[in-house]
Amino acid sequence: MAEVLSQNEIDALLSALSSGELKPEELPKEEEKQKIKPYDFKSPQKFSKEHIRTLELIHDNYARIISNYLTAQVRSNVKVKIESVEQITYEEFIHSVPNPTILTVFKMPPLNGSILFETNPQFVFQIIDVLLGGTGTGKYKMREFTDIDKNIIRHVNKGLIGNMKLAWEDVMSVEPEIEGLETNPALNQTMAPTEPVALITLSVEMNKSNTFIHVCIPYLSIEKVLDKLVVQYWFQENNEELLKESRDKLKNRLNIVKVSITAILGSTNITIDDFLRLNVGDVIPLDNKSSSPVKLMVEDKSYYYGKPGIVGKNLGIEILDIIDKDVENYE
Repeated sequence: MAEVLSQNEIDALLSALSSGELKPEELPKEEEKQKIKPYDFKSPQKFSKEHIRTLELIHDNYARIISNYLTAQVRSNVKVKIESVEQITYEEFIHSVPNPTILTVFKMPPLNGSILFETNPQFVFQIIDVLLGGTGTGKYKMREFTDIDKNIIRHVNKGLIGNMKLAWEDVMSVEPEIEGLETNPALNQTMAPTEPVALITLSVEMNKSNTFIHVCIPYLSIEKVLDKLVVQYWFQENNEELLKESRDKLKNRLNIVKVSITAILGSTNITIDDFLRLNVGDVIPLDNKSSSPVKLMVEDKSYYYGKPGIVGKNLGIEILDIIDKDVENYE
């Protein structure tokens, strides 16, 4: 809150200005009340913080899954972790990857369009070296990929991309399918240069060296499923399924519980002397008429009105009404 000057302070400032002791430039300026945040219309922010957060959760799980996959493939300990999730333009992504590189284009219905999976050349050469019997610890020079290189890494990437199904299963069911493989990123024109994309960067630690994997998801691909990329909605949906399952289990367990039901035909009061003199065949008058309904007790608590009768050769009670209507809320 700005400081409020008293009348004496205002008079002192005016007199100092008129006498030349104080210049107008030396007056304290009022602080800016609102800071303006620049906005680049060439790079619109399409992904919200919630969407970025959900993508981070999905691919954090994905990093753990492919850690196990790569460890099994190269027979060596491989650690994969998520480094960052950010929104950039497609042009910025293409300019950030080296040439040549392995750029795998795949679809993942029900998401629309194509998604890009970029494996760093250092990662590719290291994986190929290990799979062909090497140690995977040497230094690799940049060169063009041969057809053998492409076939080997295509097989590895097929497994990496296939594990997307496990990572996304908590959000939706997806079916990854590889479309093609490119080595020159500049030749891949699957979307407009200004198209906003979510770039997921994964670091791969293998044999004491770090390399990178990038997943580029266009905004157009997930535009129709943005409502599912909200963490609150995601966990709420899962909680509802768990609650329904818990209710069904509880209901099934309650259905097999045995309870005692007693029909109260009526009541009366007698003396101890009359009680001691009771014999077989004596009649005790009750306070309830034979035509009046009787109370049904469930575990010593009255729940229903009923009418006595005969069911086949057995005595029975026909339920007429519920004594406490609120009991319906608990059924």
